[in-house]
Amino acid sequence: MAETLHIGLAAGEVSGDQLGAALIERIRERCPEARFSGIAGPQMRAAGCEAVACSEDLSVMGLAEVLRHLPRLLRLRRRVARAFLRQPPRLFIGIDAPDFNLGLEKRLRRNGIATLHWVSPSVWAWRSYRVKKIRECVDEILTLFPFEADFYRRHGVAARYVGHPLADEIGAHCGRRSAREKLALDPSRPCVALLPGSRRSEVQRLLPLFLDAARLCRLAEPGLQFVLPVAGENLLAQCQDSLRQPGRAALDVRLLHGQARSAMCAADAVLLASGTATLECLLLRRAMVVAYRLHPVTYRLVRRLLRVPFVSLPNILLGRPQVPEYLQSAATPEKLAAALLALLRDSDAASRQVAAYAGLHHTLRQDCARQVAALVLQRVSAE
Repeated sequence: MAETLHIGLAAGEVSGDQLGAALIERIRERCPEARFSGIAGPQMRAAGCEAVACSEDLSVMGLAEVLRHLPRLLRLRRRVARAFLRQPPRLFIGIDAPDFNLGLEKRLRRNGIATLHWVSPSVWAWRSYRVKKIRECVDEILTLFPFEADFYRRHGVAARYVGHPLADEIGAHCGRRSAREKLALDPSRPCVALLPGSRRSEVQRLLPLFLDAARLCRLAEPGLQFVLPVAGENLLAQCQDSLRQPGRAALDVRLLHGQARSAMCAADAVLLASGTATLECLLLRRAMVVAYRLHPVTYRLVRRLLRVPFVSLPNILLGRPQVPEYLQSAATPEKLAAALLALLRDSDAASRQVAAYAGLHHTLRQDCARQVAALVLQRVSAE
């Protein structure tokens, strides 16, 4: 009787859980008897992954939090490694969470278990010395962007570009009118979406700045309406307090519980924090202005280590300043308002910014879960 195919997985956070669940489904389409075990979130568990531990145990954000939880995380990694060494999988795939997964991958690989890592850490942007560690930990790294695979190959790491799950998920058309109807926005008035980030520190630094920019835009264009998706219940009171500050009561900001994608679809222009949301905005074909602020000490350190000329994914992918970026002291209400008004008042300027997005969407849309499933089955059949 043939041995059941056993695949080990370890996913951190919601996005990794989604990727893991999609991968399990794609592998089971071709190999229904396959068994999966490891660190799994709710979607992976629902897809049939046996949970050695839960992804929620890895969801630790920020340096102070990581340091506080480090002993527990190290114990968890040792426990998961022992479980895999007792019952070795044919292949192990670490999904994102590089600070946790690379160490786990290294130990498993030293014990003869083939390892893949899916979702590259941003070594191409900063802390490039990590490439050596990655080379020691994995047999191959699977990247979301084509330039990442090129970077790894130049540094002697086997790498394969598999595409981005957001590009697979988002269709080519995003209806502005239907999105406004869904959100009960006035379809006849121009709309700006404000996305100051999903972390409390981001919202604390960026939301007052964004609202001050919105106030200047509203003074110049009284018909403007604004929509503000709140990333989580824990941020709602913070956003409400900021909106109650003097001068902001008449801004006409519609607060949403989540629904960031719908907010971007409804918008004529988007003001947002640098991050994955800029890629989502690109895929939705919406003109945008990007801003970010860090603690001054953190920013000085990051700038010293940064190896790319841009911070927003559209500009990094295109290799040119397609999207206006305003960082630290350059991120002022006046500059952000001027950049937004330029897009709102000049439809040609907005169209020129968006023109390159369709090509990027096509490049990134590769049915990545199916590609990774095919690679996994190819690797285990070759053994």
